[in-house]
Amino acid sequence: MERLTSNAPIPAHLRGGVMALGNFDGFHAGHQAVVGRAIARARAEGRPAIVATFDPHPMRLFQPDTPPFRLTTLDQRQALFAAAGADAMLVFDFTRELAALDPAGYVRLLMEELGVAAVVTGEDFTFGKGRSGTIASFGELGLPAEAVAPVMDGEGVISSSRIRAALQAGDCATATRLLTRPFTIQGMVQHGDKLGRTIGFPTANIDLGPYLRPAFGIYAVRGLLADGRVLDGAANLGIRPTFDPPKLLLEPHFFDFAESLYDQSIEVQLIHYLRPEAKYDGLDPLIAQIARDCDDARQILAGTPYLA
Repeated sequence: MERLTSNAPIPAHLRGGVMALGNFDGFHAGHQAVVGRAIARARAEGRPAIVATFDPHPMRLFQPDTPPFRLTTLDQRQALFAAAGADAMLVFDFTRELAALDPAGYVRLLMEELGVAAVVTGEDFTFGKGRSGTIASFGELGLPAEAVAPVMDGEGVISSSRIRAALQAGDCATATRLLTRPFTIQGMVQHGDKLGRTIGFPTANIDLGPYLRPAFGIYAVRGLLADGRVLDGAANLGIRPTFDPPKLLLEPHFFDFAESLYDQSIEVQLIHYLRPEAKYDGLDPLIAQIARDCDDARQILAGTPYLA
């Protein structure tokens, strides 16, 4: 799986490809349908299959003060696209210059500079200055294109907005169903104040970075280590109101695990929201509650199959 950028020449063996065009943050069931169709068309025509994404997200350019909202990092998207069968991921550097292109200029970029032979998008995809280009515009400008209908469930169109709303409400089950996998935060394990270790519950501290802030509270989680091991645990996601100063972190405690994870990149799946954060009057009630949370998490995870 190769990672390409819109600012560099496209290797000859990847020119003439079919491109799935969108942002695909989250890579939920609707995104998977678009990418799946692009890959199927590429295979049928003997062409490379390329999945495009934007970084930074267009919202970061137009609304820079928007709170963090990402559902995936570029590395996670690359892994997901590769697992779906794509040959390459192309990252559009979303700049004011790119945003200012009219539809004709955008199509010239795709065809001439990036060597795209056909595009596949969702039906609501727009492009070009002022979002003036539509799926019909591609064909009018000489680039073969097809649109994939939205994927629906009983509550409407599956979308990143619905997933974000579910996570902010602590509804991990809905987020997992729409994503087809648990929402997963990936990051480097940092050195912290090591308070958890002193009370018998060592944690792996991870900064939330660009990710959406889900509901603050305690979660049943699964950790995915670089060597392929999967660990069950319970995590605090939030500001730790019992301790000063408040610090926003994801702090998973993995059951029956004593190895150091410092400076390693791990992934943490949010499986089930147990309760909101709370402030305790001293360490004894805090320790007792953590023990109860761990018991609850163990029980939930024992009945929840692992999803990659």
